[in-house]
Amino acid sequence: METLILLRWLHLIGATVLLGTGAGIAFFMVMAHRTGDARIVAHTAGIVVVADWVFTASAVVAQPITGALLAHGIGWRLTEGWIVLSLSLYVLTGLFWLPVVWMQHRMRDLAWAAVRAGADLPPAYHRLYWAWFACGFPAFLSVLGILWLMAARPMFVIL
Repeated sequence: METLILLRWLHLIGATVLLGTGAGIAFFMVMAHRTGDARIVAHTAGIVVVADWVFTASAVVAQPITGALLAHGIGWRLTEGWIVLSLSLYVLTGLFWLPVVWMQHRMRDLAWAAVRAGADLPPAYHRLYWAWFACGFPAFLSVLGILWLMAARPMFVIL
């Protein structure tokens, strides 16, 4: 029983890290972008890249492991509707997160290049920023959906 409590706690921490880091990264990137200052954008994007790799990536790896162990320990089948839907949303989130990670690296590099050149943020940065911004909505909504499914565990069948 203590193992299940530990697994639940670890799974909850992972979910919290995913939601909190995602929201925090989005907030700081948007606020830095709004300044239009290449130096602020470059610095912030650099921190965001590190945070994404340290916090988000570790939680991305831990969540399916703790979730599968927890489901097994409780006796839930991974084919239960809410679990299948959660896993589907998790994959969807990942399909948006992977390009976002690349975009953050590229935006950071473009911003530092602008700083070194004493120039404004280039059009390529702005195109990436808006693509990054757009990818955040489905990813964030998917994470919220996963959290709701984890809390509510609605009974339904996925065909």
